[in-house]
Amino acid sequence: DVAAVAAVNGTDHVVVGSTLVGLFDAQVARTPDATAVVFEGERLSYGEFDARVNRLARRLIEAGVGPDVLVAVAARRSVELLVGIYAVLKAGGAYVPLDPDHPVERTEYVLDTARPVVVLAGAGVSVPGPAGTEVWQLGSIDLDGYSAGPVGDSERRARLRGSNIAYVIFTSGSTGRPKGVAVPHDGIVNRLEWMQAQYPLAASDVVVQKTPVTFDVSVWELFWPLQVGATLVIARPDGHRDPLYMADLIEAESVTTAHFVPSMLSAFTAVVEPGRVPSLRQVFCSGEALTPQAAQAFVALGDAALHNLYGPTEASVDVTFHEYSAADVVDVPIGAPVWNTRVQVLDDRLHPVPVGVAGELYLCGVQLARGYVGRPDLSADRFVACPFGHGERMYRTGDLVKWVESASGGLELVYIGRTDFQVKLRGLRIELGEIEAALLDQPEVAQAVVVV
Repeated sequence: DVAAVAAVNGTDHVVVGSTLVGLFDAQVARTPDATAVVFEGERLSYGEFDARVNRLARRLIEAGVGPDVLVAVAARRSVELLVGIYAVLKAGGAYVPLDPDHPVERTEYVLDTARPVVVLAGAGVSVPGPAGTEVWQLGSIDLDGYSAGPVGDSERRARLRGSNIAYVIFTSGSTGRPKGVAVPHDGIVNRLEWMQAQYPLAASDVVVQKTPVTFDVSVWELFWPLQVGATLVIARPDGHRDPLYMADLIEAESVTTAHFVPSMLSAFTAVVEPGRVPSLRQVFCSGEALTPQAAQAFVALGDAALHNLYGPTEASVDVTFHEYSAADVVDVPIGAPVWNTRVQVLDDRLHPVPVGVAGELYLCGVQLARGYVGRPDLSADRFVACPFGHGERMYRTGDLVKWVESASGGLELVYIGRTDFQVKLRGLRIELGEIEAALLDQPEVAQAVVVV
């Protein structure tokens, strides 16, 4: 077992890129006239999109944005949302996505915790910015006089490095308080370069961006296609909830690559007839357990390959992968680790468990987040010392898994469930403690609990 696990974890690989910005800039230089972004009839070339990003980036630098400086972005899916996110990164900063439809109290807590220097708000979005934080409306920022040319390190407040934070995504917290996961460029660049090597996109490929930006799957949708010369099609706000709209969009724009949370994949297959979306060639699932039944229903629609990915926000989106096949009749495995990532299945004493025995999944490697913003206590609880390495950290996922033999004779992982009270709803992590805390904030509920 030890040798087999070591073989699976032999994932060392040299990654050429260092930051999301560097990868995008290189692609703009290669294909400035190619179509980069499509949204509701609007089409922007790489050069046109980059020019809009660069102007806003310079305005952000002027406002004090630089490496490890946070900027919140609150906008519904649109070109301006994409421009805002890319501009934050071009300035050297890290973006903090906000959902305009989240409760005001949650947004206030996120902003109080993250303390962004600027909040970029989309059309029709009102944000309760903390005292001293500027709120800019994306559609009305005066960018006259700001150059559209490439932004270099000499203009930034400091050199942008792979160790700097790229984004902070707030996930559900067990005490009723969401926690902000700070992910550096190194981790997400490793994830994206692995994805391009494993599932190559060409210039002719079209990727649909439909995942809410507060969910980390959105990260690969937002950045992967624009690092390799493909086209990014942005779904309309709330469009990801409508399977018929998604089918129409995939058909109209000849989308080749998409992501579905398994529950949404089932909704999609329930209303889309076989042969309706022939352009699709690869679909990725993550966020929930993928059942063989859901997978079988999808592959019956056409010729697209179906890939099951797994990973927490704390490890740069995804850390394991498996391509569904007809042999997956009992479980659809979550697979084996990606580049520069090691996985361990351990018992309560941090000892490895045998093949076929359930244990908790721990993660090591370059994709681990820096930790939780403003919560060193939570960071110390979840990011622990690895007993198998040389001073490196490992992330305690709270997920129960087991090793099984793969069709090729190696080992891969099967997901079993949780060790705690966390649940998934349409791919979103929800701590039941957060619901409990919200209920207990209601006087009538608290009184009832006391009476009982």
